[in-house]
Amino acid sequence: MDNHDVITTLNELLEITRDGEQGFHTCAEGVESPNLKTLFETAARRCAEGAAELEAKVRSLGGEPAHGGSISGSMHRAWTNIKSTITGMSEHTVLAECERGEDAAKAAYEAALKKSLPADVRTLVERQYQGVKANHDRVRNLRNAAA
Repeated sequence: MDNHDVITTLNELLEITRDGEQGFHTCAEGVESPNLKTLFETAARRCAEGAAELEAKVRSLGGEPAHGGSISGSMHRAWTNIKSTITGMSEHTVLAECERGEDAAKAAYEAALKKSLPADVRTLVERQYQGVKANHDRVRNLRNAAA
């Protein structure tokens, strides 16, 4: 995998991570429960930290970090369309939509991990993937409990 491909892969993850940040903020606005608001805001903050880390890695490889949210296709639309979906919906529905967004993030990270990434990049992506899975599972468990 050449440097350009590594940068492209990292920028794809950066885009979905930013989408996740925005999606979690939107979910926080869409629920009444203070506990859920805190959970979503914490997840948004983790996404922002992950995005900053990805931006720094892209720059260290000589690339330019992607600007804005995702532009790379339907896999990412689960997060970008969340605001119109959750308005006025139950907490269970908000959690279900949030989980769907995290499904897209998990898929993006899994696709990246199938590539021949340099060791330092793979370590970064694997660590962030564990965080994405933890967010996903936390949201899924809350959705199941709210059912």
